[in-house]
Amino acid sequence: MESILETAKKLISGSIREDSIVADFTMGNGHDTLFLAGLVPKGKVYAFDIQPQALENTRALLTQEGMEDRVTLILESHELSNRHIPCPIDAGMFNLGYLPYGDHTVTTQLSTTKLAVERAVTMLSPKGCLLIVVYPGHPEGAREGEYLTQFAAGLDKKRYDALLHRLINVPECPFILAIWRRK
Repeated sequence: MESILETAKKLISGSIREDSIVADFTMGNGHDTLFLAGLVPKGKVYAFDIQPQALENTRALLTQEGMEDRVTLILESHELSNRHIPCPIDAGMFNLGYLPYGDHTVTTQLSTTKLAVERAVTMLSPKGCLLIVVYPGHPEGAREGEYLTQFAAGLDKKRYDALLHRLINVPECPFILAIWRRK
């Protein structure tokens, strides 16, 4: 079985063209940002994080791979993304939780994640995809997962398709929510 992140990348790839505008709402160490940049040679990635270390790590990775010109790095919380991104977006990724190898006491928070995801859904182009990887193994991640699952389930079925991809026998395991705008 492939990893949750490999599955996530497969799910979102179909919505991205070489000239797409896309967003990495939780840049972390830049791996998702780099993945998105590789898909948009004529497009743009907008990547957000609140930790300077995340921007430094991501900038170094993008420079090493020669993709820094495809990405705008933004030191700001993801719920303010609408101030920076020209709409619509063809795809957006959230990889919730904390910065790997960083301060694990700094995690995404339901209060800002809720606003960010609600805004991101409205920013989607027709056939656009919003991909969210949730980590319910810590208390804030469990709260995020519960809210986001209910939010996705409540979306208008005439306008959106929402997918939950989860191992049902491992409740604390990371899971994917994917939302596609129909029209």
